Amino acid sequence: MKTDIQPADEVCEQHCGDSARTDWLQGEFREDDILGMAQIFKALSDPNRVKIACLLLQEQECCVCDIASVLGASIATASHHLRQLKLMGIAKSRKDGKNVFYSLKDHHIETLITMTLEHQKERNEHE
Repeated sequence: MKTDIQPADEVCEQHCGDSARTDWLQGEFREDDILGMAQIFKALSDPNRVKIACLLLQEQECCVCDIASVLGASIATASHHLRQLKLMGIAKSRKDGKNVFYSLKDHHIETLITMTLEHQKERNEHE
């Protein structure tokens, strides 16, 4: 059974809030920006989609068939994940003849994936 009790070292023992600071901080973040960020993280919450993002970071552009092969999944499954990444603004696509190629949407997404991967590699080194 889950309780709302937290260990004493994780909560303030005395309320010491600074209303000027909290008012300023509340004004710093637009709700639609926060919701958009949450959508990006939600899209990347699936290990297959993270793997696709890392693959696209490494290769710059891949066709759906290659992505399906790397995932060990069907083309339909790979297409589903790619569609989600595209809808969330993480990937973009282009058609070349009968093939569809995907790449990361922009340098911001590339930076997000790169930094997250570097962070995880450093965490693994210290464990």
